[in-house]
Amino acid sequence: MTDGIANTPLPQKPASAPETQQFETAGIASLNRPSAITRFFMSIVAWAEGLNFKYAKLGNPPVYDNSVFPWASDVEKAWPQIRAELDRVLVRQSELPSFQEISTDVQTISKDNRWKTFFLVGFGVKSEQNIQACPETWKAVQKIPGLKTAMFSIFEPGKHLPAHRGPYNGVLRLHLGMIVPEPADKLAIRVKDQICHWQEGKALIFDDAYEHEAWNHTDKTRVVLFVDFVKPLKLPARLINWILLNLAIFTPFIREGLDNHKEWEKKFYAQAEALRNRA
Repeated sequence: MTDGIANTPLPQKPASAPETQQFETAGIASLNRPSAITRFFMSIVAWAEGLNFKYAKLGNPPVYDNSVFPWASDVEKAWPQIRAELDRVLVRQSELPSFQEISTDVQTISKDNRWKTFFLVGFGVKSEQNIQACPETWKAVQKIPGLKTAMFSIFEPGKHLPAHRGPYNGVLRLHLGMIVPEPADKLAIRVKDQICHWQEGKALIFDDAYEHEAWNHTDKTRVVLFVDFVKPLKLPARLINWILLNLAIFTPFIREGLDNHKEWEKKFYAQAEALRNRA
């Protein structure tokens, strides 16, 4: 167990490369655009990942013990208020965007409409109207140092996200279990060699730069509060990481995602206003 998140180790696989090469460039290759600026940025990212691995304050485990993040318990305590706001969001679940509608690069791992999202902030850029709809959720995630992204991640029945790696190891990921249907053995996430089962009101903190996959083979929807936050690092990696995370917003694939979300947000709230006017 890791602070209420059941996890089961898988048999160790023989290493095919040194540990510092866990964060393969293949994990970021799919994010490239055919622009010189992006290619240059990604070459810097590959170099920075080595620094992040070497200067990690808390080591580099695939799954963390929540006790090393004192704020995690405060986020867990806010679960009832967050769940109430989520329930209101899910009233319009069919109108929520699939992840790949916002970030087209996700099409490399998800092509159906069973993975839906509701963003509060992405790469530091806020969705003001979504925040207004979920003020208690926003208040809770403000307790997380180095917050970069926060959203509800909604896996509809039958969704299986295949094995993949995140684009960069300068952030860590938190999942707070919001709606976790039974049976537990049909719903899980694997991070490297550990299979973890979400629990409602409990946080799971892991490094998405390790290979991971997730699945919902139940007949009900699974929802987690999905957060990316800055990985605790020592100098000089901390400074390089800060620069890269703040420059990332200017890369084409992130700009595209922010623009797509802005367009979705306009339509979503225009429809809500039209329904109120008819009432």
